Amino acid sequence: MFNAKRLIGRKFSDSKVQEDLKLWPFRVIEGPADTPKIVVTYKGQEKKFLAEEISSMILGKMKETDEAYLGQVVKDSVITVPAYFNDSQRLATKDAGTIAGLNVIRMINEPTTAAIAYGLDNKSDIVGKINVLVFDLGGGTFDVSLMTIEEGGIFEVKSVAGDTHLGGQDFDNRMVDHCVTEFKRRWNKDLTGNQGH
Repeated sequence: MFNAKRLIGRKFSDSKVQEDLKLWPFRVIEGPADTPKIVVTYKGQEKKFLAEEISSMILGKMKETDEAYLGQVVKDSVITVPAYFNDSQRLATKDAGTIAGLNVIRMINEPTTAAIAYGLDNKSDIVGKINVLVFDLGGGTFDVSLMTIEEGGIFEVKSVAGDTHLGGQDFDNRMVDHCVTEFKRRWNKDLTGNQGH
């Protein structure tokens, strides 16, 4: 099972969800109030999970890892989300954090956090103001942020944009579709061309 992020905060009837269903090797069914539920078999038992529950398991595991490393309890968190997550997706992600036992203080766009990390790492090199375009091409999303970073580590986000269905996985799927289509075209051409011989 993977890609729970593509289901979080969406309806089962959403056209994007329906398109994704064709590509996934796991089952997703319609739950109450048109919510998508992921169906898994664990130790011979079938279980159904909301995307928020899957996300909360991941966040819970991260919380445990952080606590083991820090040697203290972690209560508060800042969660990053794709730049183009809508309000429903952001709320569902925040709910996942709450289910994991975290107090979600803030949610930040993923490319914005990359720009902040860039600014913090290069703080001494920044003189005056610089404009930074950060793009994040991940496995499932493509996001960009345009930011101004000022001397002293002051960040201003000018604009964000992105597409939750333009990541590495989407390139893979389109390549597979292209190759299958081309193979079928050539196969049919060979069959048609050989019929007269």
